Amino acid sequence: MLDPRLRTLWLANAATGAAAVAVRAQRPVFAGYGARVQRDSLTVSDLEVVTVTDTSVILTWTSRSRNRAGRSQPAPADTEVRIGPADSLRALPVRLHETRRTAFHYAEITGLEPGREYRFEAYSDSCRAVPARTLVTRRSGAPESTGTFRTLTPPPGRLLRTIALANDLHHGEARSGLLPGGLVEGLIDIEHYPEFMLRAVLEELRETGRGADHLIAAGDLTDSGTREQSEAVRAQLDTWGELGRDYFVCRGNHDMPPKDEPDHWGEVFYPYQQLGEYALGGMRLVGLDTTRLRGGGGTLDLPQLAHLRDLLHAEPDRPTLVFGHHPVTTHAAVSNPGGPGFVLDRANAAALHALYHSAPGVFLHHSGHTHRNRVTRADSGIPVEFLEVAAVKEYPGGYLLLRIYEGGYMANFYKTRSEQARRWSTRTRRQYLGLHPDHALGSLAARNHVVLRDFSGLTGVS
Repeated sequence: MLDPRLRTLWLANAATGAAAVAVRAQRPVFAGYGARVQRDSLTVSDLEVVTVTDTSVILTWTSRSRNRAGRSQPAPADTEVRIGPADSLRALPVRLHETRRTAFHYAEITGLEPGREYRFEAYSDSCRAVPARTLVTRRSGAPESTGTFRTLTPPPGRLLRTIALANDLHHGEARSGLLPGGLVEGLIDIEHYPEFMLRAVLEELRETGRGADHLIAAGDLTDSGTREQSEAVRAQLDTWGELGRDYFVCRGNHDMPPKDEPDHWGEVFYPYQQLGEYALGGMRLVGLDTTRLRGGGGTLDLPQLAHLRDLLHAEPDRPTLVFGHHPVTTHAAVSNPGGPGFVLDRANAAALHALYHSAPGVFLHHSGHTHRNRVTRADSGIPVEFLEVAAVKEYPGGYLLLRIYEGGYMANFYKTRSEQARRWSTRTRRQYLGLHPDHALGSLAARNHVVLRDFSGLTGVS
């Protein structure tokens, strides 16, 4: 449950930041900004530079108009993107123009050069897209405000394999964006949004353009851990691959059994507080069950912690990716609206840091639960990235691709791009009194970055 005091402070701080950003943040470099960039009643907003890889960029935005009652509503329009090198004085060339009309725009531009800065502009029906009034896209230096971005420089060596990181599917959930106490009632979609949002992820991961070899789903696969929900999400995941070989899961707090019922999730997947170990071409995956029998916070029981200690001490230098539902660091504990009680308890967090310190092969710890993209600081000087990934089931609605090279890895977050998924993502963008983007989207660097690491001993996908 959210701590009421922390929740109030978080909402107040986010609201203050969102309101102040129009005054203090760098102004977007858009002509006609003072006129709200509106033409013929069309407003083009919510511009986000979601994904920046070494050779591509993905932009999203929404076009709206006002109906006779004066209410803003989605308005279909064309999709146009102009991109050119930032050091060029020439007019930006059109790199993409889709005449198919939509209100929920998703533009992927490929063929860019690694490590190069680009200028960009996005339009719908000749009306230029601008960022929404949110701190995350209006802050000074954000690409949505500067109109520029720099492509990543990939790690050296061959690409060995690609792992998709996802979490918070919430299969069976009927209302998105609820807060305890009735502060926010949430949004409803009669088409069962957890199912079509997961379907959108799985369909994309099948495409060669994404090239995912494996999928990790780090908890909250279901809404309430019933047998029906557990079996249904397992069936959906099984359409993508085989559990324990192609995809890997761990339990989240929503996957615990309803009161006075058997552990349905455990019968469909794995028993309670069981650790999972898997091998991928010399790399080791370790899935932790960080859940409690009741409550939103996380823990590890002594047998599971001892099992993890034995694994890491036996092969301390083996490249290892750990995943569990609850975030681990103190930084995560104090920066989420639920407070320290919402993440892994401090004793077990300290134990994990100590284990990782003695096992230099551990390079990344992936968690969900907070429904946000964020890299948090380790509590000690260990070279482990603690990475939280936003939810599949709601805005920004997607997954993160971890591309493993011989010389490190590149992390990129992707929104799902089906029309249905983009529509729902746009609706849930306004959750939590409109403050959800500042919580969930994360900075460009949190969503897209490169870490250098020696993986030369690993083998690729055969």
